[in-house]
Amino acid sequence: MRFTRLIAVLMAAVLTAGCQAWGDGHTAAPAEKSGTGELRTDLEPLTKRFPALADAEQARWMSGTFGSDRAPGPSTYWIDAVITLPESKIDELRTAHVPESAGKTPEVVDGLRAELPGGPFLTGERLDRAFGHDEWGAKAYLVPDRRALVLVATGT
Repeated sequence: MRFTRLIAVLMAAVLTAGCQAWGDGHTAAPAEKSGTGELRTDLEPLTKRFPALADAEQARWMSGTFGSDRAPGPSTYWIDAVITLPESKIDELRTAHVPESAGKTPEVVDGLRAELPGGPFLTGERLDRAFGHDEWGAKAYLVPDRRALVLVATGT
């Protein structure tokens, strides 16, 4: 059941963010992230959605929905976050999930880009799965030297 729910969330994100072809051959732009533009620092909404962040010391994050609120139907939500974790948690994540060099900087909303730590960024499917669950898919990036985790998540 959990796997089925995860697949449904990921499919909704792909369909929401993907391009749609119109009958006349034009292609619609991908759905964009929209939100209030508020840079948040409260931890509880993050730790509630992502139990693996229970040890978080601080966070800077933004959230919202994909596309326009004028479209009917359920919304797909996004969260982009830069989280400071204890060194012991960073070591635990690195040992348990063996992330590798991302080769690029995570893609986050403009309002959070200034908060990104300098790389190198480490990522991998096992690390992503440590933060994704039934209702949320996640792309996670570690920056061990800065005790930072960058989380780019999509959910319902």
